[in-house]
Amino acid sequence: MGFLKGLLIRLAATAFAFWLATLLIPGISLDSTSATETVTTLVLVAVIFGVVNAVLQPIIKTVGCGFYLLTLGLIALVVNGLLFLLTSFIADEAGLPFHVDGFWPAAVLGALFVSVVTWILGAVLDRD
Repeated sequence: MGFLKGLLIRLAATAFAFWLATLLIPGISLDSTSATETVTTLVLVAVIFGVVNAVLQPIIKTVGCGFYLLTLGLIALVVNGLLFLLTSFIADEAGLPFHVDGFWPAAVLGALFVSVVTWILGAVLDRD
């Protein structure tokens, strides 16, 4: 039961972080007509983001290990921005009303913001 609880907390935190990102970061938009559609879209985008990160990020880190060392990890901002942009593309292809305008500054700042907010919420909410 602990794994499921942690997964649901992480999903809710990520969805909330995406919602905050749509409010605070220019270039990230969520064009929904009802609260139910908004919540559903945010949860689905959080799932897409989680799957994209879980599948692609380890591959990218392994293949691009030299770039991570060469740039002292700063390439992670670029990689996370591209994964955020990929999440927007997949959401758009799935017909979800979530959109990121471009790589800079929307995708990079959005990925950074969502990561920080999700980390903070996860640390606060995931208390046993």
